[in-house]
Amino acid sequence: MLNYFTDSHCHIYSEYYENIDDIIKLAMQNNVKRFINNGTSRNSNIEVLSLINKYPNMYGAIGIHPENVNDYTMEDINFIEDNLKNKKIVAIGEIGLDYHYTKDDKDKQIKLFELQLSLAEKYNIPVIVHSRDATLDTINTLKKYHVKGIIHSFSGSIETAREYIKMGYLLGINGVITFKNANLKDVYKDIDLSNIVLETDAPYLTPEPFRGKQNNSSHILDIATFVATLKDISLDELAKITNNNLERVFNFNVDN
Repeated sequence: MLNYFTDSHCHIYSEYYENIDDIIKLAMQNNVKRFINNGTSRNSNIEVLSLINKYPNMYGAIGIHPENVNDYTMEDINFIEDNLKNKKIVAIGEIGLDYHYTKDDKDKQIKLFELQLSLAEKYNIPVIVHSRDATLDTINTLKKYHVKGIIHSFSGSIETAREYIKMGYLLGINGVITFKNANLKDVYKDIDLSNIVLETDAPYLTPEPFRGKQNNSSHILDIATFVATLKDISLDELAKITNNNLERVFNFNVDN
C-alpha cells in the first residue's frame, strides 16, 4: 500500500470553495489523505474548528495572520487559547510577519506575533510561521521563544534555511518550487529531506502547469512529483519521509 501525502498548509474555507466535500474527495483521489487547515482571522478560525469536527482526516491550526494586525482584539487571542485544548488543533498558525507592502506597522506585527508565540510556548504546541520580506525580524523574534513548527512557504537562501533548521523548524515546500523563474530548486537540492514538508497554500500558489488557476490540496501530488524528481527518490519514499517529519513535530493522535 502506498504511503499517503499530507497537505501541511491549506486554507479550505467556504470563502474560496463552493463545495468543500468535493475538494476533500479530489485530494483523496490523488493520495492526499491528511490536511492541516490554517486559520488566519477570527472568522476563518471559527470555520476551521467547524471543519475539523466534520472531516476525520482534517486537523487545524488557528491564529491571526499579520495582514490582520489592525483588526484583531485580545478576545481573538483568548479565543485561540481557549481552543488549544481541542485535540485536533495541532498548531498555532498562520502567524508571523509580513513587510511586503509596508513596514509602518512592524512593531504592531511583532507584538501580535509574540502574543501568539508566548501561547505556543506556554502550551507546548507548534507554530506555522508566515515570513515575507521580514527574515531578520522573524528569526530574532522566534529566538525569544522555545517553540517548534514549520516555516511556511520557505523561499529564502540556503543560509537562511540552515538557520531555521538549526532552530528546529521544518521548511514548507509548495508550488513556488515548480515556477520556471524560481531558484528554489537550487536551494532545496542542498537541504536534507528530513527538514521539509509539503504544502499547497491552497487556494494560492498553484504549481505548474496549472499556475493561474485556483489551487487545491490535490496538487500536493504535482509538488511531490517535482520534489521526488529533484531528489531522485520515489513518491512513496517522499510521502513516508515527509509524514515522518510532520509526526516528529505535530501530534495527530486523537482519541476516537
